[in-house]
Amino acid sequence: MASVRRRGTTVAALLALLLVAPACGPVASRQVHELRVGYDSLDGTRAVWPPRGTLAGDAAATAAVTEAVRAWRSPIDDRVHLPSSGILWSGAVDGVPLALVAADVPGESASWLLQLTGRDGRYEVTRASEYTDPGYLVYADVLPLRLPDGRRYLTSGRVERLLGPDGRALMLTDGLTGAVKVPDCRAVPVTATLRATESLPRGRAADRLLDLGAATVDPRYPLVRDDTGSGRRALDGLDTCVLADEQGPFGSIPRRIGDRDAPRSVPESWPMEKVAVRAIGEMTLGGGNDPGDLEQLTWETDAGTMTAVVYRPAGDGTPVVSPADRSNPLQTYVLPVPGQPLVVLTWRGNRDASLSVPPGTPRLVERPGLVVVPMPASRQTFSLATAEKTYYRSAGGR
Repeated sequence: MASVRRRGTTVAALLALLLVAPACGPVASRQVHELRVGYDSLDGTRAVWPPRGTLAGDAAATAAVTEAVRAWRSPIDDRVHLPSSGILWSGAVDGVPLALVAADVPGESASWLLQLTGRDGRYEVTRASEYTDPGYLVYADVLPLRLPDGRRYLTSGRVERLLGPDGRALMLTDGLTGAVKVPDCRAVPVTATLRATESLPRGRAADRLLDLGAATVDPRYPLVRDDTGSGRRALDGLDTCVLADEQGPFGSIPRRIGDRDAPRSVPESWPMEKVAVRAIGEMTLGGGNDPGDLEQLTWETDAGTMTAVVYRPAGDGTPVVSPADRSNPLQTYVLPVPGQPLVVLTWRGNRDASLSVPPGTPRLVERPGLVVVPMPASRQTFSLATAEKTYYRSAGGR
């Protein structure tokens, strides 16, 4: 089975159950010619992903899905390991055959959610997204689909109830919801109630997720964990399509494979959990009278903690966001304010720290832990001196 690095005692407990339960894990030595239907995982006596869908018992459909998955390749040309993968749902939606596969891709230590559509007895992978919360996909309880009629969600056997973005319970048929209205470019909440099981003796009343919008493009996985609800507050009023852009916080740090960027893979800056925001100051631009708010956005990725800044103008102005910056003692952000690009420098936790900027650089905003300067025409270096160490960052130019 793929290595599991996912955080949390709940997942660790479930993993232990999966490993000790009789016949509950994939047997690496067996020869597998077809994908399993369902996944042989148990939480106590409850099947987490039992076979579901009207075609779950159809041998011809299973064989056709297997052939399509066997032929599929990831963006870096790795293939699926069939023994540790499974068909989580196989049936028809509005008369069209549909299969959802949890695919293990060992070369990337990755889990992929493959959505397949059938026609004339054959299937093809029509959507493929990489599970951004490190660990194996089958430990999630809510999986997203994108169909012509809108977003749908497939739930595990542990889910008792699922609330949609409007806070109303969604009808589940064989674990699959009907079409759910999710806006293209706005984050909306999805909340599951989990049954009491051996790994969750009291169940869980509110397992919170954020859907980053129906316009999220593959292979970016659209669901982000939001255990405390901080992500919902942080992304309120922000365009998630802008956040996901190559110059936006969530899309700006490409994944590297070896010594090269992998633009078709999920960016290293793509969020998986713990999205939060804190106010860092105010700023007035363009001769306006009312100051706007400067905020620092933080989130967790597979590559560590990422940060960005958000400027929210007073009134109904459009927020401006910076590209991502990996967590550093001195954070340096390029804020692309139209007609007035800026460099925002922030630091925390050291009242005796002293920031130095290049000679002649005007400080548009200066307060403890925050300095804002115009974008330099050429590359310039900024330094933060503390009692223990001096930190250097550069910005400006091209």
